[in-house]
Amino acid sequence: MKKITFSVLDLSPIPEGSCAPEAFANTCDLAQFAEKVGFSRYWLAEHHNMPGLACAATAVLVGHVAGVTKTIKVGAGGIMIQNHVIILIMVVKRKWKKKRKKMIII
Repeated sequence: MKKITFSVLDLSPIPEGSCAPEAFANTCDLAQFAEKVGFSRYWLAEHHNMPGLACAATAVLVGHVAGVTKTIKVGAGGIMIQNHVIILIMVVKRKWKKKRKKMIII
């Protein structure tokens, strides 16, 4: 029987009365927990102009989560390419490849 894998999609919500750094810490905690219980991928979505979400800078969040995890694949589900210089995305992807971390862009 084929093994079913599970993933997490995180928008890095900012709890009411909180701030973005706390949302980042919560995201890292969730990623570490997901890795511990066997999830295979951790996706971060990019959204702009939404005061309750800390996910406008997906590249920053992906790097942050990849830095605190070891085995889970970390990726950005839906980077809005028109908001970024494509060469920057390719450079980041190349650096992660050297570190043997998997970066996934859809």
